[in-house]
Amino acid sequence: MSSGAPGRSDPAIGLGASDGSGTGEQRRDNWTARPVFGWLREHSELGVVVLLAGSGALVIIDALTMSVGYTQRGPVGPKAMPLAVGALLLAVAVALAVDVLRGGRGEAEGGEDIDLTTPPEWRTVLLLVGVFVANIVLIEIVGFPIAGALLFWGAAYALGSRHWLRDPLVAAALALVTYVVFVRLLDVALPGGPLSGVI
Repeated sequence: MSSGAPGRSDPAIGLGASDGSGTGEQRRDNWTARPVFGWLREHSELGVVVLLAGSGALVIIDALTMSVGYTQRGPVGPKAMPLAVGALLLAVAVALAVDVLRGGRGEAEGGEDIDLTTPPEWRTVLLLVGVFVANIVLIEIVGFPIAGALLFWGAAYALGSRHWLRDPLVAAALALVTYVVFVRLLDVALPGGPLSGVI
């Protein structure tokens, strides 16, 4: 008698409706829980693919636009090596992309003294980027010895060294030795700046 009451519904029908509704909601939740950045995070190795492919393309373009008029000796020439390196970089990028898209994942480092959950030190990264940009800007203005000393000193500071007397002395010595080796021994033209007539 109670089964025919207008306010009652069949449990099987209710269960089926609930299952259908729940399945749709679950699918929507799964879709919203995995946005594009989630997929990219799971395939973060593709960033290395982009870096390798860009480097390979840059090397090949630079090699193809190289002027080799007076340096051509024999059938090979100076373009062969950079073209081979660029082609190998592109081949490695393609192989890595295929492996990543097929589910390949790099193994996490298992060092006991490394906390893999620690976020990256963005301050250090930004300091290093700033040091390299400053070197690029200053090298034509103040010359390699001074710009190189600032580069070595700034890199040491960015990486945590705080020896205010030792670091600049070591940086200046490294810059001077590098400049002398490249300019005097290897005959590579580097801007000397105000020290070009002294060194």
